[in-house]
Amino acid sequence: MKTPGVYIVEKNAFPNSVVQVATAVPAFIGYTEFALNGNKSLRDVPWRISSLAEFHSYFGVAPAPLFDLVKSDGKASEDPSELSAEGTAQKDPLPSALLQLGADSYELQQKSTAYTLYGAMRLFFQNGGGPCYIVSIGSYDDEIDGDRMLRGIKLLEKETEPTMLVIPETTRLSRANAVKVQQQMLMHCGERMKNRFAILDIFGGYRDRQDPKGDPVATFRNDVGINFLDYGAAYYPWVNTSVYQARNFSFENFTADGRKELITLLKASLDPTGKNADKFVVPFQEIDWIADGAIAGAAEGEAPTPESVDKTLRAIVPLYNDVLNEMTARMNCMPPAAAMAGIYTMVDATRGVWKAPANVSLNSVTAATVNISHDDQEDLNVTPQGKSINAIRPFVGEGVLVWGARTLDGNSLDWRYINVRRTMIMLEESLRLASKAYVFEPNTASTWVTIRSMIENFLTGIWKQGGLAGAVPADAFSVHVGLGETMTPVDILEGILRVTVLVAISRPAEFIEITFQQQMQKS
Repeated sequence: MKTPGVYIVEKNAFPNSVVQVATAVPAFIGYTEFALNGNKSLRDVPWRISSLAEFHSYFGVAPAPLFDLVKSDGKASEDPSELSAEGTAQKDPLPSALLQLGADSYELQQKSTAYTLYGAMRLFFQNGGGPCYIVSIGSYDDEIDGDRMLRGIKLLEKETEPTMLVIPETTRLSRANAVKVQQQMLMHCGERMKNRFAILDIFGGYRDRQDPKGDPVATFRNDVGINFLDYGAAYYPWVNTSVYQARNFSFENFTADGRKELITLLKASLDPTGKNADKFVVPFQEIDWIADGAIAGAAEGEAPTPESVDKTLRAIVPLYNDVLNEMTARMNCMPPAAAMAGIYTMVDATRGVWKAPANVSLNSVTAATVNISHDDQEDLNVTPQGKSINAIRPFVGEGVLVWGARTLDGNSLDWRYINVRRTMIMLEESLRLASKAYVFEPNTASTWVTIRSMIENFLTGIWKQGGLAGAVPADAFSVHVGLGETMTPVDILEGILRVTVLVAISRPAEFIEITFQQQMQKS
């Protein structure tokens, strides 16, 4: 000390520590009613929300679907099946809603674009979802377009927080475009970012595997390719939900032609012979108000409101309720990826990312569209190509359960399980971010010891929580860094710091290796 006085030297009592990154922050891409933050547009902007109320505030509510009521002739379409090799340009007609009225059959056909994101978001939050990102790529006036989805995926490359990727409306594209988008989802997760996981929906997944139009599972396996399969998972079949209620729909959800057909059918249901019209004067008046433009065109005070007409028809015409129930069932048939994103979030929060997101019941789901037997599931789990599909199955007394936790890379002993891949993503990201604190430190033994200690403390904590397998820490992990272990003298001279971490996630002493290196900077 050169001069008299008091000198204070502060020494850090504790070294840096590794902070576990978030593991369940999905990013959803799709179409919304609007995309506004005040007066600022959120179109093509990844935006973080944490509740359905925030989604309503920034992106609006559900679309209003429009249906036609068409008499079915019972003839099969002559167009090639959308699940066939010749039908790749075909869009999926989606589940049909059939009504048997006397000797005739009628079909509800959705004429408006079948936007899915809003229903998917409700399913996500009802199954335990939390913070997530929304990328609005269009409004309800736009056609669903695969190129916009690809642009939305590209936008997420600048975001580091999302850990899952879900695009519910891929099932509304043609099969060729759906395949292109899903392959890009896998490439985005496995090649470009390597820190997120894709949950894919199966095109036509509401169909039985013995459907005359084709096997949706076999078609999906053939289409999805072989690249980056360990960064994705798929679930079969679709699910029937309770997201929408019959009260959400009315005669206003029919086109002009659909309303005319509805009027005819409602009158016929009350007076099948057509000879007792005088007994149904009041009901027929209410039914006639359904005609397109009748309510809007009437003088003020003369016409009832649409709400009052709807309420009256529900009370006096049973067929009207039947039609709306079929419409509701049609809207409630949904692909399961968004629900699974919610399940991942819930399992991560309650048990940890290292626990398999399986043997968990689905909320707001009334049934699976296809019942799967034990033998059916064997083929879903294990195939020569290794593209495992996870089953969604109903069980008596238990509800509809997720009954599988495999990635699409089912033949890989390392990466066949979702929890293994997602745990590795968490470990890699946590260690990578923590090591940045040493980028300006000297590449010497003291730095290596500090880094080794930091990583070992973190992994010991994960092991104590059950995230790593082994009776003792030595069976669960090991950390290597230093001259002669991970680096050569040339590496040290060039400022390269290389760390190798071995972790046992599935079985003790069966290690998966993580090696990362960084260039030490000169200040």
